[in-house]
Amino acid sequence: MQDFVKHLGLKHRREVVGRSAIFGGENFVLEETDWIYKYQAHGYAFSGVEELLYSLGESSFINMTQRSVAESLLQVGVTQRFIDDIVSAVLRASYGQSAAMPAFAGAMALAGAQGILWSVEGGNKLVCSGLLKLTKANVIHATVTSVTLQHTEGKPLYLVEYENEAGTSFDFYDIVVIATPLHLDNSSTIAFEGFDPPIDVIQDSFQPTVVSLVHGYLNSSYFGFPDPKLFPFASILTTDFPTFFCALDNICPVNISTNFRRKQPQEAAVWRVQSPKPLLRSQLKTLFRSYYSVQTAEWQAHPIHGSRTTLPRFALHDQLFHLNALEWAASSVEVMAVAAKNVALLAYNRWYQDLDKIDQKDLMHKVKTEL
Repeated sequence: MQDFVKHLGLKHRREVVGRSAIFGGENFVLEETDWIYKYQAHGYAFSGVEELLYSLGESSFINMTQRSVAESLLQVGVTQRFIDDIVSAVLRASYGQSAAMPAFAGAMALAGAQGILWSVEGGNKLVCSGLLKLTKANVIHATVTSVTLQHTEGKPLYLVEYENEAGTSFDFYDIVVIATPLHLDNSSTIAFEGFDPPIDVIQDSFQPTVVSLVHGYLNSSYFGFPDPKLFPFASILTTDFPTFFCALDNICPVNISTNFRRKQPQEAAVWRVQSPKPLLRSQLKTLFRSYYSVQTAEWQAHPIHGSRTTLPRFALHDQLFHLNALEWAASSVEVMAVAAKNVALLAYNRWYQDLDKIDQKDLMHKVKTEL
């Protein structure tokens, strides 16, 4: 169809925004929503993850953090085979987890599998560096080791200690935002001192992820194609087997020129392999006939969803906030952008005592009235 459109000189029709939903016979079991953006545009903020989710989908969204993907999909008529063969592959590639993970995070992963994702020319990191430059912030290149509660004139003040190559130092702040995971297996966990009640560090774990960039010749025979010229795929997801890798894709440069073409399957190309553990030499030889180089990055990518029974809070103290709280419900770049704006609005509203903008009930009705 695309060839016909191109040959005839036709253009893609402009998409008109519209919301979708799934109807279960008596009521809607799932609705597409953009209300969080509307809430934030009107300055509303939430002090906890549960309050934020409730404002979007009431108890149904909160329940999705406690019910599995498999259970939720079976309930609306999706077959077990589709879950095992398709849904599980998407979840393994996105989160390294199975369909037993919570439905809310799973829905985020499935939404990202629809082929409508985008990236920034030159690399997505330009968004971060551009925003940092735009704020004209004074960046201190150091590692924060502790946050201690002080008081001055009845208001909280936070002493932040940090260390770098020059040694140990500290500064006082009226507002502090923690923008890093706080959990026990994080080697950079920050100590909180002087708080009553004490600030709890999250007891649950993060999912380790390994990405290997391999420049080499794909072993198409392993996938059932003895002749590499006939191999048609640029991206491969996996179900439970094989267990040593989750996804494999032929990646393109961050800058794509007009005459760029993807490497043919029989040519050496750069492949990204996502795996739960670093690949052994024997596993690399299984996936590639030969290779020139391998670059590996390993990090704790996101929480192991479903490992905690309660949702954390953005507000740790009066003017001490934890941006990453939301990733315990779902983890993605867009989710973190929503969390960042929520924390900024929460800090602003608390500082100026605009409490009517925090944790309001029936916000959908309020915002409709304001519109």
